Amino acid sequence: MGFDRRTFLTGVGAAGLGCALPQEVLAGGYRGPIAHEVAQADQALATSKYKIRFAVAGMSHDHIYGIVGAIQRGGGELVMAQGTEPDKVAAFKKRFPDVKWAATEDEILHDPSIQLVLSSKIASERAPLGIRVMRAGKDFLSDKPGITTLQQLAEVRKTIAETKRVYGILYSERLEVKGSVKAGDLVKAGAIGRVIQTINIAPHQITQKAGDNGGGGGRPDWFWNDAQFGGILCDIGSHQVDQFLYYTGCTEAEVVASQIANVAHHDHPHFQDFGDMMLRGNRGFGYVRLDWFTPDGLGTWGDGRLFILGTEGYIEVRKYTNVAVSKQGNNLFIVDAKQARYIDCNNVTLPFGPQFVSDVVNRTHTAQDQAQCLLTAELSIKAQKNAKFVRLEA
Repeated sequence: MGFDRRTFLTGVGAAGLGCALPQEVLAGGYRGPIAHEVAQADQALATSKYKIRFAVAGMSHDHIYGIVGAIQRGGGELVMAQGTEPDKVAAFKKRFPDVKWAATEDEILHDPSIQLVLSSKIASERAPLGIRVMRAGKDFLSDKPGITTLQQLAEVRKTIAETKRVYGILYSERLEVKGSVKAGDLVKAGAIGRVIQTINIAPHQITQKAGDNGGGGGRPDWFWNDAQFGGILCDIGSHQVDQFLYYTGCTEAEVVASQIANVAHHDHPHFQDFGDMMLRGNRGFGYVRLDWFTPDGLGTWGDGRLFILGTEGYIEVRKYTNVAVSKQGNNLFIVDAKQARYIDCNNVTLPFGPQFVSDVVNRTHTAQDQAQCLLTAELSIKAQKNAKFVRLEA
């Protein structure tokens, strides 16, 4: 007997609608098999095999706490720190009361026991610091964007070639998001065939309620100045370019088109609150949309979503929330020829920290491919530099 949707909806009360509807209707008429899974932790990836000593030089953005946490999980010992903004220094000292404080960056650079330096100082100052760090015989791990101009990029590449040091940039929306890590595992296993395109939707919230993403206590002056933060495509867009390159496997790519706008923050003329870009590489395509318009009602700093299209299926990652369903993040959906699957990725092990520490010790590039890291920076900078600035009518 067929299901008469109109008759059913007319006869049922609104209060009982949700529980009375057949499952096929609640699922929008979908009749295929749906599998619910919970991804398991990989204890081998979680085990730290090495120990290193590291320092923090500059903590202008609260991303520094996530970066420190990753290296500590990998076996790193935080032994020294240095900063200049009084509020950031006070917060860092409260979090890490036993860490020795350096009066200057040079004190860190000249300490032979320190193998790695981390920084989230003002974005435009990160590359010059990283160059000094490498020339001092140490490896460097920066918050994104790790480089804000093509001139800086050229000098970073030159210094890497001369010193053989590691210049890492923690693109955390892939490297430190469990759903993104699981998506990478599935792609590598061929679960959706060859990847054709990635789409990244990356909304952000300017004033956050709490957390280590920055913005909980208001934004500093440099946040509003594109010469310092790099511009919207170079700054938060670098996360998304990294994902495009990683999931498609592109080793060469170009920015086909990019645009930026300041729609609602005219009191900050050197700020952009919207931007997007189209990317094309030797193994796939990419599209990125960025904005600073996340409303308070979402309950988190941004509804970040990743879509990966393959020849034999597709993946969606709802990274930080599942809107109007659950506040839980790390939700992965995958569809192939056989079924649709939901995977809870919250137990996934984050491999970046142990892998990066191993790279420092063994002079390898397992955690992050050095060429891909810098190509991400290059594309992000070019997208920003060549973007059309659009003025919308009121």
